[in-house]
Amino acid sequence: MAVRITTLSENTAQLGFLGEWGLSILVETESSKVLLDTGLSTSAVYNADLMGIDFSTIDAIVLSHAHGDHTGGLRDVLRRVRKQVQIIAHPDIWIPKYVVYGEMSRYAGIPYAKEDLESLGASFNLTRKPFKISDDIMTTGEIEMTTDYETIDDRLFVKKGNKMVPDALADDLAIVVRTTEGFILITGCAHRGIVNTVRQVQKLTRGKYIHTIIGGTHLMVASPERIEKTANELKELGLQRLGVSHCTGFNASVVLAKEFGDVFFLNNAGTQLTLE
Repeated sequence: MAVRITTLSENTAQLGFLGEWGLSILVETESSKVLLDTGLSTSAVYNADLMGIDFSTIDAIVLSHAHGDHTGGLRDVLRRVRKQVQIIAHPDIWIPKYVVYGEMSRYAGIPYAKEDLESLGASFNLTRKPFKISDDIMTTGEIEMTTDYETIDDRLFVKKGNKMVPDALADDLAIVVRTTEGFILITGCAHRGIVNTVRQVQKLTRGKYIHTIIGGTHLMVASPERIEKTANELKELGLQRLGVSHCTGFNASVVLAKEFGDVFFLNNAGTQLTLE
């Protein structure tokens, strides 16, 4: 069974593609086509046009979490889909999200009203549980935090009433793709920890082999100790490919590149992988 993974939006881009802070990854298997996130604005649609990708063939959209750099392109994507399409996400995506810098705060959630998106064909399926999209693609559902060193970015808040409270990022999720080699894990930001996310997948798959990890790891604000522990735990998986994106950060990318050698790559806009 062939699986094709195309990165449509990412901070950096291959020659000729549009780079933009955020992430959007298209997963195509023999049974379905699923889009994980939609980037910050126009980059996913722009790069899809360059690659001849027809969004009207997409079967489902998964939102890894509500932040605008993963949901801002949703309206443009829906206009290209031109049909009712299921959007799978956690119920917390509609809680107002903010990034706080000292005394300043900036809205960071979905930049559109739910009714606006529904008028363009969005049909929201909000669930905390893992969701099976097809025979070979599912979501992780809400990710349990089990490590003692992976924590939520302390700049991230939600607004409840008139109060700002730390965001637990319960809406953070990823997708898992089954192949004959094992499983592929594709993340948005892994706000609840890339190792916690891996453990969630192992729990869901009863410890089956994860051969590829692609996406954001949110290590850009992590301490050197956390980066080292993360690298060590990922190394134990025996990965065949580790393609980091978006919020991984330079320091963590250097450590992971050194640790994983040829297994490691920078997964940027325009990258396309086909796995048999």
